[in-house]
Amino acid sequence: MTDWQHDALPGWQARTLDLGADQDGPLVATLVRRAPSAAADPAPRGPAVLYVHGYNDYFFQTHLAEAFEAHGYTFYALDLRRCGRSIRSWTTPHYCTDLREYAEDLTLAARILRDELGHDRLVVNAHSTGGLTASLWAHSVRETDLLDALVLNSPWFDLNAHWFDRVVSTRVLDALGPLDPHRVIGGGPSAYSRSLHVSNGGEWEYDLALKPPGGYPPRAGWLRAVRRGHARLSRGLDTRVPVLVCSAARSGPNSEDNPDLRCSDTVLDVRQIAYRAPLLGADVTYEPIEGGVHDLALSARPARDTYLAVLLGWLDARSREWRMPVRTASMERTTT
Repeated sequence: MTDWQHDALPGWQARTLDLGADQDGPLVATLVRRAPSAAADPAPRGPAVLYVHGYNDYFFQTHLAEAFEAHGYTFYALDLRRCGRSIRSWTTPHYCTDLREYAEDLTLAARILRDELGHDRLVVNAHSTGGLTASLWAHSVRETDLLDALVLNSPWFDLNAHWFDRVVSTRVLDALGPLDPHRVIGGGPSAYSRSLHVSNGGEWEYDLALKPPGGYPPRAGWLRAVRRGHARLSRGLDTRVPVLVCSAARSGPNSEDNPDLRCSDTVLDVRQIAYRAPLLGADVTYEPIEGGVHDLALSARPARDTYLAVLLGWLDARSREWRMPVRTASMERTTT
C-alpha cells in the first residue's frame, strides 16, 4: 500500500492498494480522493461516500464529488482491480472470473475509510456492473459495521436480452467459460458511449484510453461471472442497510438513429432493474429518473439535477436514523 500521490485529475490524489498477485502478475486497486488543503484535518471525521464505477469505466465525475461534498460527505472513489487507474500492462482490462474477487478491493477501501481515516459512516454509490458487485458485497458484509447505506445508479441486475437468449447464452457460458475464459464474445462501438464525450457533442471530457468509445471486449469468463452474480441476486439478498436504486425512466436501442439516445438508458432494460430491486433486502427504495441516461450522473440537465436531488434528499432523510443504534436485536433476520 502506497502513500497518496498526485492523480491525473487536477486537485486529486490517488493511493495504490496492494492486492497481491494472480497468474499474470501483481494486482492493485486505486483509491482516489480530493487533495486536502493545508488547513484540512489530517484525519477527517463524519460521513464518507465511496464511488464504484461500472464496466469500461473509471472515476472522473468530479461534479458528483462536489454534490456530495456540499452535503457534508467526504468523497472517495475506487478504481477496482484491472480497471481504470488499476490497469497494468499485464492485466486484461475489466476481466474477472468471479465478482467476489472485488470483495477484497471494497473491504480494504472501506476499512481504510472507517479505521484509518476515521469516518464514522460510509455510503457506497455504485454504477452499473459496479452496482451488481457492490450489492453482492453488501450482502457478504451484512454482519459487520462497514456499510451504512447503498446507493445504486442503474445497477446491472439482468442481461438485457430476450428470455430465450438469456437462458441459452447462460448455459453456453457455463460450458464455455471454464474452457476458454478469455474468448471475446461480443462488443463493438457504442452509440451511448460515443454520445457522452465532448469530441462527439457530449458534455464530458475523460481519458479515452481508460474509457474507450468501443469499450473493452467482453470475454466469456467475465460474462459468466456476471451471470452467476445475476443468479445470486435472483435468489434474494439480505442487505441490512437502506438501499436506494435509481434508473432512467425508460430504455431504448443503443444506436445512433435512436432519437432518445441522450434521454434514455440504451444499455440496460430499466424494467429489469425495477423488478429486481426489491430482492436486495428489506429496505429498498426505487426511483426512476425522467430523461436520465445509463449513467444518471452523466445525464443532461435537468435529469442530472433530478438524480442528484433524489439521491441527496434520500440520504438526508435516512441519515437522521444514524443517530439511533445501528442494530437492535429486533432488526436481525435469519439469512440463508
